Amino acid sequence: MGRVALVTGGTRGIGEAICLALKEAGYTVVANYGGNDQAAQDFSARTGIAVKKFDVSDFSAVAAGIAEIEAEQGPVDVLVNNAGITRDGTLHKMTYEQWNQVIQTNLTSCFNTCRAVIEGMRARGFGRIVNIGSTNGQAGQYGQVNYAAAKSGIHGFTKALAQEGAGRGITVNAVAPGYVDTDMVRAVPPEVLAKIVAKIGDSEIIAAFRERHPFKPGNKIRLKPDPRLVHLFDAASGQRLTA
Repeated sequence: MGRVALVTGGTRGIGEAICLALKEAGYTVVANYGGNDQAAQDFSARTGIAVKKFDVSDFSAVAAGIAEIEAEQGPVDVLVNNAGITRDGTLHKMTYEQWNQVIQTNLTSCFNTCRAVIEGMRARGFGRIVNIGSTNGQAGQYGQVNYAAAKSGIHGFTKALAQEGAGRGITVNAVAPGYVDTDMVRAVPPEVLAKIVAKIGDSEIIAAFRERHPFKPGNKIRLKPDPRLVHLFDAASGQRLTA
């Protein structure tokens, strides 16, 4: 049996893709979920991946849930903090509940899960932690002060924990995806999503690129990764690596 990998928010969207990739790589995968029992059962039946329900924003629930996983499957050696929600709104209209729900689910959850596994990882001298951030945690996004703050916090959390874990064989990295076609993104109001898409694929920028770099049949184009889109953090130094 392979090392045990826990993916929070693992039954849909990006989390589901991560679970499937880890299973294919030989890991024993457990997908956490928070609410949709039917979707979770469908996912488990379809993929053969175990599911475990607990609220990642609840410290005690996380500790109990991970204790159950370790009793059933073995110690968690790989943790992917993917769970996240949105409660969008401009600050002057945002409620405390909208702010707090996002901070607790998206950021505090990383503390909760990491705290539950870190001692075991240190004792075994091995651990792999991956936190899913966001480009909006780096650049910000109109109407998402809560989400941007949480994701930015994840990036800082990752760099600090990477330095703590390096000497114990524990690597901690962050991945900051752009917009992906998931249930969460599909819930964004169409008029807002249209503005986001326009920023991503600005026709004037594309036209200017093509004018400066005309393509001819047989040419090869090498695109340099945009450092604003994906950042990884070196476990030993905490320095940012561009993927």
